[in-house]
Amino acid sequence: MAQLIDLTHTVRPGMRGVDVRPEFLLERDGWNAATWELYSHSGTHCDAPIHFGAHPITIDQMPLDLFCGPAWIAHIEDVQPKQLLVPADLGEIQETFEPGGCLLLHTGWAKYVDDASIWRDGLPRISDELAQWCIDHQVKLIGVEPPSVADVNNLPEVTRIHKTLLGAQITIVEGLCNLDKLPDRAQFQAFPLKLEKGDGCPVRAVARID
Repeated sequence: MAQLIDLTHTVRPGMRGVDVRPEFLLERDGWNAATWELYSHSGTHCDAPIHFGAHPITIDQMPLDLFCGPAWIAHIEDVQPKQLLVPADLGEIQETFEPGGCLLLHTGWAKYVDDASIWRDGLPRISDELAQWCIDHQVKLIGVEPPSVADVNNLPEVTRIHKTLLGAQITIVEGLCNLDKLPDRAQFQAFPLKLEKGDGCPVRAVARID
């Protein structure tokens, strides 16, 4: 029987780019409803190619099959702050990965989600070599635990890595959690809302283990 593992951080007030206010109350109006304001790259989210100008394609124009598929999970141990991740960190995946699959990088970074000083400023980054490896091996989607695949405080780096991946039509999913609960292989999906001209969107990321 298949098991579903939620890989999504709970969206909550106080999270970067998130605000909520009640609009209707059960006791007063007869039902509960609230207005949520979400930054397009808050929490667990995906990037569209237009995010860094890699291509004019927006979230609503991306085919659904770019958000799901068989996944290889790289369990990378002892990752240090600001470490550059290279192809060698993938271990056996370098030999077993199949074109058109998803690549998820388990670094343990999800545990820092409430510590902004390290969550954003110390995140491990995808190297140029690993980005090129993803292109050469036809990775369809890459998923990471930090809020970005590259140093958010280094505009040339974060632009270059995003453009390299998105320009090759590799979907980027950032802010994953619970990757420690996954084996080396699983089925993955992370569907966004269909936002017109969206540059990114929070997703509900899920893995299925058969």
